[in-house]
Amino acid sequence: MGRIADRFAALRQRGEVALVPFFMAGDPDLDVTRALLRAAAEEGADLIELAVPFSDPTADGPIIQRAGVRALANRTSLRQILELVAELRSDGFDTPIVLFGYYNPIFHYGPARLADDAARAGVDGLLVVDLPPEEADELWRPARAAGLDVIFLLAPTSDADRVRAVQRKASGFIYFVSMTGITGTKAIDAADVRRMVQDLRRSCRLPLGVGFGITTPAEAAVVASYADAVVVGSAIVRLIEAKAAAPDLVSEVGAFIRALKNATRARAGAAA
Repeated sequence: MGRIADRFAALRQRGEVALVPFFMAGDPDLDVTRALLRAAAEEGADLIELAVPFSDPTADGPIIQRAGVRALANRTSLRQILELVAELRSDGFDTPIVLFGYYNPIFHYGPARLADDAARAGVDGLLVVDLPPEEADELWRPARAAGLDVIFLLAPTSDADRVRAVQRKASGFIYFVSMTGITGTKAIDAADVRRMVQDLRRSCRLPLGVGFGITTPAEAAVVASYADAVVVGSAIVRLIEAKAAAPDLVSEVGAFIRALKNATRARAGAAA
């Protein structure tokens, strides 16, 4: 078992669900990203999504798009992000890290090289938004050989064939996109998402994480009552954007993550 499976197993024993905050590497710079990741782990993050900035995202809304633009303006590269992960691991950082992004930077880096370098650095999983399972072998094979989990997406529009394709290749967990459209632009329909997640549970062997549209501790708590993981992205990135020049940026983000974790812990416990 890898770090992701171990973390979900430990959470199940405690009757908790995973809180998965999202950070854009290099926003506002890599030094601050390093501090944010450490604060997130200290304040209750169970896994972390660390995004590779890309100039032409398709799933990200305007908040995360702006973060990517800022990171690219800082010349944040995939190599630098792997170096950051390796540095954290050398300091004893043990929170699972999922590298999030789009296939173009990975293609240019080299899928097999990326898999080896990411595993060596201490990355635990890859989530490539625009790489469906039917087209993923070029990355999926070397990633699995290197011991990396590959996380795939399901959405409200996923049909039975897509669900089966994802379940054949996914490892670590499955990310359920709670709505159609892009991140950070509208709220989720909690009742519909609950029903869809419960339907998936009948055939899914992996933990199910839910993301997109979760912006407050109260919303995170609702999702925690039926999901195995709650992913929060745009709300965190919005806070980083608002506080970028403030001396209390890291502590404010940490406090928000603590509030999210406390809410998910309370709701998951009540649902048990």
